Amino acid sequence: METCTVSNIRVENYHNTVVRAGLEALLAPLGGMSRFVLPGERVLIKPNMLSAKHPDKAVTTHPTVVKEVILLVREAGGIPFVGDSPGVGGVHRVAEKSGILDVLRETGTELVEFSESREMNGSGMFKRIPLATPYLDADRVINLPKLKTHEMMTITCGVKNLFGAVVGTAKAAWHLKAGADRELFARLLVEIYEVRHPDLTIVDAITAMEGDGPGSGDPRFVGCLLAGANALAVDKVAADIIGIPDKMRYVERAAERLGLPGVAAGSIRVLGDQPAELRVPDFRLPHISDVQFGLPGFLKHRLKSQLTSRPVAIAGKCVLCGICRDACPPGAITISNGQLSIDYRSCIRCFCCRELCPHAALAVREGLLLKLAKRVL
Repeated sequence: METCTVSNIRVENYHNTVVRAGLEALLAPLGGMSRFVLPGERVLIKPNMLSAKHPDKAVTTHPTVVKEVILLVREAGGIPFVGDSPGVGGVHRVAEKSGILDVLRETGTELVEFSESREMNGSGMFKRIPLATPYLDADRVINLPKLKTHEMMTITCGVKNLFGAVVGTAKAAWHLKAGADRELFARLLVEIYEVRHPDLTIVDAITAMEGDGPGSGDPRFVGCLLAGANALAVDKVAADIIGIPDKMRYVERAAERLGLPGVAAGSIRVLGDQPAELRVPDFRLPHISDVQFGLPGFLKHRLKSQLTSRPVAIAGKCVLCGICRDACPPGAITISNGQLSIDYRSCIRCFCCRELCPHAALAVREGLLLKLAKRVL
């Protein structure tokens, strides 16, 4: 059984000197940045750049973490550049609002928007997976996610952050193809990870997001950074720290079924601060959004509204900007007569609308059977 190493370190705030010291201490047991970056290599730094939000909202990777990783790459002789394909808005707008653009200007670092893709062979269920050309062509990839909850996958961390290598509108197509089933979407994420493993994953968990993430949750101080060469192992340790139950670890379970390293019990060596020491006991996870429990297809279809949660517009908050409508994979959202309408027969409950709404104007309404089930779960 292959052993994977994950390093954890306590970091109390986002002051430059504190983050720099924390990153150096974090990477030292792994061999330092020079183990992952060779002189002259072009190094893609892939932060979480979901949408244009201030860094205090904990929606994006904090700019100070991005800055210090850039400097460490450069000191190792690498040529860093930053790239992503945001869920909503152009990469420059997201970088500006999140504070990352200021860092790039200060350090003279190139910003690349993922706009072109190349089809790659999947590792099993998904035969062809188009991924961003800069992601595939970089000599090295440093994956720089923010630790957040996710209403569909429970957690967005190292592996889920790689969905950002899917370019623009292709995200909606994949949600439509696989997003109606958590297990299937988790398998997709694992196969994207398998196309190209990042060389290093560093998780910004100084301030994480709890509740109904990844775009509408609440910032929560966790006070640590995590790192490792195996993103699955890093995610597993992160899930331990915030207390995710086994049944809600969809990506981990998908990887386990494929026999991938980094998820088997006893296969992870943790250096530095242990998960039990960093554990946040009352970390709020996303709501339970369905209890279909493998029901036959005809029952799932008939009882869908009762067995699942669904997004609803909040009167007074929705400004009818159309972002959710344009992002909805099945096209279930329309705007007419000054109102937002959702066709729940078409809605696949992927919650992309809530994830991308810049005004937190979509709430969750639970079906009756789901409410009853939660009382006994």
